[in-house]
Amino acid sequence: MTHFDLRAAINAISDVTQNRPQPLREFDQIYMKVADMVLQAEFLARKFDGLDVAFIGDGDSISLSALHLRAMGVIDCGPKSIQVLDFDERIVNSIIRFSEKYGFSDRITARLYNVADPLPQEVLHTQDAFYTNPPWGASNEGESVFIFIERGFEAVKKNALGMLVIADAPDIPWTQSVLLRSQRLANDHGFLVAEMLPEQHLYHLDDAPNLKSCSCVFRRMEPKIWSESSIPVDKDRFANFYGRNSPLKIHYVRARSTLNYGKAEDHTYSLEQWEG
Repeated sequence: MTHFDLRAAINAISDVTQNRPQPLREFDQIYMKVADMVLQAEFLARKFDGLDVAFIGDGDSISLSALHLRAMGVIDCGPKSIQVLDFDERIVNSIIRFSEKYGFSDRITARLYNVADPLPQEVLHTQDAFYTNPPWGASNEGESVFIFIERGFEAVKKNALGMLVIADAPDIPWTQSVLLRSQRLANDHGFLVAEMLPEQHLYHLDDAPNLKSCSCVFRRMEPKIWSESSIPVDKDRFANFYGRNSPLKIHYVRARSTLNYGKAEDHTYSLEQWEG
């Protein structure tokens, strides 16, 4: 980790958290704590310095955090560009609004996207790296994690990096099982684990306040699985996507107009289910 002004870093991240919409627990939106956001954003900025990066979901706003730390002069590294794909329109809008306010909208874009849909063709195999902090898969043996990772694999070029943030608690067996299976899936796609920071981050998680996550950095050695197109996710994989008895059935979270930016109450969003 590089040295930086901690007070300036926390103040910069507080700008980001103030801009974020309220998390929706029913979709496993659980935000990382601020001090850990600082460290994670710096770590990502350093590892992905000068790269084009796809974020497969970004409720934590690590994408904005990394760019804002650099824009405020706290760090001197960061991605060349970022594309955020998220199913929550409130998050998409918050990224656009914040990047315009602070003058780096030329370096980050955000679009509405659900991982169950095919990856947009214009994103497929165009990025140097991917980042994802998906639903952790406690109730579906990691299936929700694997779907997000697979979209990350599709987004990147042949020589690419990836970063997965996932639950990591040696005394909780399911976290270790999902972590192991995620690493095996990466290996099947030609990635090796280049670096791992175990038990790094805490979250605003009432029912498990001490549950931590790790950062697992992948590096692709060879593209063992490669496709020129992306296909929808089989609906058989939707069960328990966000937790026990909580399947993937909402296509998008739609924003509603509000003057209270970044603090969404129930009336500021609506749920859009799948058609058909």
